[in-house]
Amino acid sequence: MHLFAPSFLIAAVLLVSGCATAMTTRSTPALPEAPFVAILGIAQDAGYPQAACRREGCTIAWDDPTRARLVSCLGIVDPASGQRWLIDATPDFREQLHRLDAIAPPTDPANLSQPALAGILLTHAHIGHYTGLMDLSREVIGASEVPVYAMPRMRSFLTTNGPWSQLVSQHNIPLRDLAADTPVTLNDRITITPILVPHRDEFSETVGFRIQGPQCSALYIPDIDKWDRWDRSIEDEIRSVDIAWFDGTFYRNGEIPGRDMSQIPHPFIEETMNRLASLDEKDRRKVHFIHFNHTNPVLWSEDAPAAVRAAGFNIASEGALFDLDPQPLTAEK
Repeated sequence: MHLFAPSFLIAAVLLVSGCATAMTTRSTPALPEAPFVAILGIAQDAGYPQAACRREGCTIAWDDPTRARLVSCLGIVDPASGQRWLIDATPDFREQLHRLDAIAPPTDPANLSQPALAGILLTHAHIGHYTGLMDLSREVIGASEVPVYAMPRMRSFLTTNGPWSQLVSQHNIPLRDLAADTPVTLNDRITITPILVPHRDEFSETVGFRIQGPQCSALYIPDIDKWDRWDRSIEDEIRSVDIAWFDGTFYRNGEIPGRDMSQIPHPFIEETMNRLASLDEKDRRKVHFIHFNHTNPVLWSEDAPAAVRAAGFNIASEGALFDLDPQPLTAEK
């Protein structure tokens, strides 16, 4: 099923400018000169609707494909240099690269068979976050030297397990080292810093990313165990950035009948909202939940998103853009 609806460019492209958190709709995909972040997916690793799901929530999306959502992924773009990066390579890599092309077309028309990515930054080794690398293989794109940034265990996982090791040996993906709390300069306007978070680390460590532009900053944590297991204060982290996309996998306890949800310890949206209720309104408005499981009612009901917004928080939207530098808009904008 092809999930890139034509309306994506007309109605779903949003901009947060001047480091503000109020979303304003753009009628065209015209891009600012400033670097920005694009939301290319908001669902959990399996997407929405999920394979074999016949629940009411999934049925809504099976019956109306415009309700479907891609796996959580961010694009980072610097229009001035023409550079583009992805945070994570999801199972929806094909569609997400196509969406990125629509938002920020590649600048080299002679290289139409290559992904035109300056790099891919991986959070961890769960299937929704790295398996899209398969599209860089010789069976598909046959990519040439697309840098993949990975933490030490993630790097070891890719180099010692097939078919991923073949991507390395065939020079589809040169690996670049990440280290916790060590900034990586993507270019002279954008820096990104991996931040370790507690999670199910069977194959690799797990990180979120702080993205720093010329003036605006963002925090992306799609997967984490309960907030009280983190060695940082979520409140302080929110205050230190201009926007935050946080793990919203599940809305509440008991969402998956017959499963002990303590064995999949994501912070429920209800828990996070209760914990952050004492934050100033401007800080609560920074928080955008993302990475929704197919059981999460924010995907298919009206009540859950309304409750989130009434509490002062936000739901991430596919196609939303966040400006990393509030420089004056060009005449085109």
